[in-house]
Amino acid sequence: MKYWLMKSEPDDVSIDDAIRIGAAPWFGVRNYQARNFMRDQMQVGDGVLFYHSSCAEPGIAGIAEVASTPYPDETQFDEKSKYFDPKATRENPRWILVDVKGVRKTKLLSLTEMRTLPQLASMVVLQKGSRLSITPVTAEEWKAVLKLLS
Repeated sequence: MKYWLMKSEPDDVSIDDAIRIGAAPWFGVRNYQARNFMRDQMQVGDGVLFYHSSCAEPGIAGIAEVASTPYPDETQFDEKSKYFDPKATRENPRWILVDVKGVRKTKLLSLTEMRTLPQLASMVVLQKGSRLSITPVTAEEWKAVLKLLS
């Protein structure tokens, strides 16, 4: 099993939405490295730290899990979508996604608090210049976060 931190703007999909929906498609990823994580490394059942970004108080808002194998992101084909990609075709899609199932909402572990915790210092999301919407999380980081959230 692998672990991931996945960022979502709560106005698009929040942890509450993911729990209510059951399995939310993680659409709109337009970074090749993040896409490759979904395409090449994620497996059904992998653990996800559900991170609210681009909001008043960013941070980990819940626990989720990868709920599907990768498949094409339909927004790349929709000319009305802000995620439309004119170079993508159904025969050769450029962007894929996985479904993410919300498991439980937690107290917010804010980015500010995360930065003060030595046990989380190596997390990719805390590294200077890190802007990826999907980053790997080590088993040790996963355990530390779960302990902080319990």
